[in-house]
Amino acid sequence: MATEFGHQTASGHLTVPAESKEPYAADVLAQLHADAEQVVARYPQKRSALLPLLHLVQSVDGYITGRGIDFCAEVLDLTRAEVSGVATFYTQYKRHPNGEYTVGVCTNTLCAIMGGDQIWESVSEHLGIGHDETTPDGKITLERIECNAACDYAPVVMTNWEFFDNQTPESTKQLVDDLRDGKPVAPTRGPSRVCTFKQVSRVLAGFHDGLADEGVGAGAASLVGLNVAHERGWTAPETDVHVTGEHQAQATAGGMAAGRHPSTDTPANEPDELPGGDDADKSGK
Repeated sequence: MATEFGHQTASGHLTVPAESKEPYAADVLAQLHADAEQVVARYPQKRSALLPLLHLVQSVDGYITGRGIDFCAEVLDLTRAEVSGVATFYTQYKRHPNGEYTVGVCTNTLCAIMGGDQIWESVSEHLGIGHDETTPDGKITLERIECNAACDYAPVVMTNWEFFDNQTPESTKQLVDDLRDGKPVAPTRGPSRVCTFKQVSRVLAGFHDGLADEGVGAGAASLVGLNVAHERGWTAPETDVHVTGEHQAQATAGGMAAGRHPSTDTPANEPDELPGGDDADKSGK
């Protein structure tokens, strides 16, 4: 599918089609505001919520729309140029309608020499589309990925950021065919199913789907070094740094050790409060 919009201007502003600027339906807008309120509450400064809010927009529209840019700007007191400047910087924010499933083929060094280039050429020809293009049925958007962070399972293909390890041209073509046919597809590791692009975008906005702890996270190949260390009794070198006094009390507040705070469960600061409890206005005086 040709990309005729979603271009970036010289000033960095995201140019979107006119239809994407149509206002949200009242019920959709009300839900967006309710969700955005939860997201913004997690941050000491509301402008910091821009990244998850852009994912929230994609969970509704399937890409970064003109109305989505307007929504983020209004909620966060930013300009449309500031919002679109961020939206055009990160590749996970799509400038045109994305497929239901983003299939990313790693063609970085290790995956390439292990067969990633052949996988890319084969599946691209099979689908009749190139990088960042979408099949006519709107099911698959194909991407070349620089690294899927899973070199121990090369060549790797990701579908909506779920791992499909040790792939071949044949297995990848079967994968995209199954996705287009609506058949259940399970990644090699992780949850038992692949969610849609919109569903995953909502998770990236900070709304859990309950699948994060499903399945195997680190497979055998990833744990070889750890197992060798255990077998040989190797341990990390000790450090001379110790947390004491007031910092120790802060680190263990709420019964949680330093460095063990899950970002999704840590209470948010009050509005205009800096991390640690300092008032933002007072800190500048």
